[in-house]
Amino acid sequence: MSPSETSSVPFVPETAFGVWFLRTHTWEHHVLRVAINDLKRLIDTPLPAAPVIVDVGCGQGKSFRLLANAFSPQRIVGIDYHAESLALAEQSSQACRAQSASPLDIELLRGDCANLPQASASADIVFCHQTFHHLVEQERALAEFQRVLKPGGVLLFAESTEAYIKSWVIRLLFRHPMQVQKSADGYLDMIRLAGFRFGPQNVSLPYLWWSRAADFGLFERLGLHHPKPGKRRETLVNVAAVKPA
Repeated sequence: MSPSETSSVPFVPETAFGVWFLRTHTWEHHVLRVAINDLKRLIDTPLPAAPVIVDVGCGQGKSFRLLANAFSPQRIVGIDYHAESLALAEQSSQACRAQSASPLDIELLRGDCANLPQASASADIVFCHQTFHHLVEQERALAEFQRVLKPGGVLLFAESTEAYIKSWVIRLLFRHPMQVQKSADGYLDMIRLAGFRFGPQNVSLPYLWWSRAADFGLFERLGLHHPKPGKRRETLVNVAAVKPA
């Protein structure tokens, strides 16, 4: 992209700590792996035996091996705007292909989630993990997810809510566009209004230790606090939503 093109894309640059954190075992094992396992559980619609997956905001490509293990895709398209992360994603893609038991095509593209460089109706799955809270043009991004999915395709959406993003620890360590952050219900309403279909069985509200930035679950481990669903500020929302056929 030329300087004029990059300057037209609204985004909030990540901190050096944030870029480093995405390389860690904690990110891959406790965040990505857990989310993919949960999202797969939420799917209740048939998928092709060898789906095409578009990983929007793929970052450094830590998801590729996990997606390959979970869905045995024929092809993964990783899309990200951050050029330095895409360079690392290339290394991840090479390692994933080398470890795959069957032929696996991985393509990397630099692009904006609000204007995806991907053909319409070309994907069986759009995987959007911890990407949406970075996006300024969220409605446009959802419209793009709809566009690239085939009829009957699935959006796998895993996101942190404003209760987590606006906590003092996360505000200190990371950078996000604060004006677009939403609650779990806010994200679900937005996905539904974008034309996706899902029911209660396709939604989960994980309450994982790393998502409790106030104490990282310490009070619970000490037996001092046991918040229950409906009586706590949800910090995560996962949904497997379908584009109607």
